[in-house]
Amino acid sequence: MSSTARHRRPKMTDPAVFDEREGGADPATISQAAQDTAHALVYHGRDSDDPEVTERFIRLAETEGIEAIAELWADSPAHSLAGSLWRIYAIRAAVQENPRRLSEYYSAGRGDTTTAAIAGVPEPPTSDEMTKLADMVLAGMYTGDIDVAFDRAAAFCRVISRGEAHWADSHEGTSDDVARRMTTRADQLVRTAEELEASARAFRAGTLD
Repeated sequence: MSSTARHRRPKMTDPAVFDEREGGADPATISQAAQDTAHALVYHGRDSDDPEVTERFIRLAETEGIEAIAELWADSPAHSLAGSLWRIYAIRAAVQENPRRLSEYYSAGRGDTTTAAIAGVPEPPTSDEMTKLADMVLAGMYTGDIDVAFDRAAAFCRVISRGEAHWADSHEGTSDDVARRMTTRADQLVRTAEELEASARAFRAGTLD
């Protein structure tokens, strides 16, 4: 879908875990503010051809802190621009936190997968290449089609999920408790992938908030 496709505008550290937060402010006001900031950030950036603007977008979680990103968007519905942005930033943060381990999961989960998320990624990917891949997925929000960026992030989650589940099953010395936690994270990543895929479909249908 092209960047001019119709979409519904708002009315006005683990990538798989999106916890509920309590607050005193009006939830409707918070939700509207989250949607407004997400739309402003994405569509303002897409109107610019300045590579520095894209770079600032990619580095937003580093300059402002992932906690600030969470405060903005973590409570937004999964099938919204704000909720999807949070998930992609959280995925990138997880890669940055432990790129070596994520590269191992990626290699283990890649298998015969031929999705766009892994096109051009060396086998096995190095830690640096994993970080570049996470940056590339996020940059796609500005430089490519938004629905494709969602689908690429979803495919990335599915590959990592398969790799982590395989790791839990196949590595000797992994305790039952650790294996259970890894399997749970893998299941959560599949759910995240499904949410991002749903956002991609909603964007193509013009119904993404």
